[in-house]
Amino acid sequence: MNLKSILYFGLAIIIVYGLGVGISSNKTEPNSEFIPEMVHSIAYDAYAPNPNTPDGKTLQLPPEGTIALGFMPEYPDGELTRENAGDVLKSPYDAANADLARGGKMYATFCQACHGLSGDGDGPVTKRGVPPPPSLKTTKVRNLKDGDLYYLISNGVGNMPPYKSQMKRNDRWLVAHFIKTLK
Repeated sequence: MNLKSILYFGLAIIIVYGLGVGISSNKTEPNSEFIPEMVHSIAYDAYAPNPNTPDGKTLQLPPEGTIALGFMPEYPDGELTRENAGDVLKSPYDAANADLARGGKMYATFCQACHGLSGDGDGPVTKRGVPPPPSLKTTKVRNLKDGDLYYLISNGVGNMPPYKSQMKRNDRWLVAHFIKTLK
């Protein structure tokens, strides 16, 4: 940089500083506000009347169909039982596009201890006194619909605990698809 540029830069700093000091000479008063309506908007109490809403209330009901964060309904409307789960629940995945690697990982984490690596019901806990679960390779299990398997994984059956709170919804569907591939 040459000397002329340094002088211009120094002069600009002095001017900006001088304007700042000149505008806010009184430190007890706030500076001027740009669009003060946005800074000092009228706040209404939750149960106070409000002239800005059609019904005159501040507290409004959520729109119809609103789902609270973290409370996505597990099942469609109506009574869901073990008997009708296969007809009511439909997998978001088709068998060809299911992420079987993820399903296998979830199976290994949550199911393998009892059902064994190959699904024969010979997991390591059965050697420690836990009653062996049924094989996942039987025709009865193979003929279950995806919704039935999902319901059993979610809610448990017999000695099997429910995995609704441990596994995400999509992972339970992937495990159901993975079980169908066991041979």
